[in-house]
Amino acid sequence: MIAHSEGTPCPGGSAARRPAGIRPPELVLMVGLAGAGKSTRAAELAAALPAVRLSPDEWMRPLFCDPDPDGQRPVLEGRLIATAVEILRAGASVILDFGLWRRQERIALSWLAARVGAVARTEYLPIGREAQAERIAERHRRSPEREWPVTQAELDEWREMLDEPGPAEAAGDFGARAAEDWSEWIAEKWPTAFAET
Repeated sequence: MIAHSEGTPCPGGSAARRPAGIRPPELVLMVGLAGAGKSTRAAELAAALPAVRLSPDEWMRPLFCDPDPDGQRPVLEGRLIATAVEILRAGASVILDFGLWRRQERIALSWLAARVGAVARTEYLPIGREAQAERIAERHRRSPEREWPVTQAELDEWREMLDEPGPAEAAGDFGARAAEDWSEWIAEKWPTAFAET
């Protein structure tokens, strides 16, 4: 995390001045595999902080009748990120219930939060292979109209893609790379994150 005095924006940022003693808004990055319980935990955190929770899973099926139609998920995630930035600018906290398996995603989002005077941290929910498979199968049995079937091969492939966060990320320390400019990376990963509203 980039250390700055209260109300001082990061280089190139647009953080608003905040009176001394007022805590900055928080961007909580939910990290975990499918079935780990991220959405349940995110809802608990949203009530406790309080914070606005944004989850692409709750938008994909109502908008497109599909969990990932023709690669539209990054487009939707980008719009949710742009919305999160506006909420953070307004002084409220946000929970991104995305999964965020890759470390680069989390570093980039921590950089973006710092640019608007917010702090970021991860909330990681690990889950074992067998427990994950059981939860995913049970969810599909309970709500086949909302939960799509997932094969064990897909679950194993996703498990390989996860960069597990350590205690530093949970405490808000995303390392030296969080000081770099991530705007181009974000624009490529989430093409609508900086789009005009």
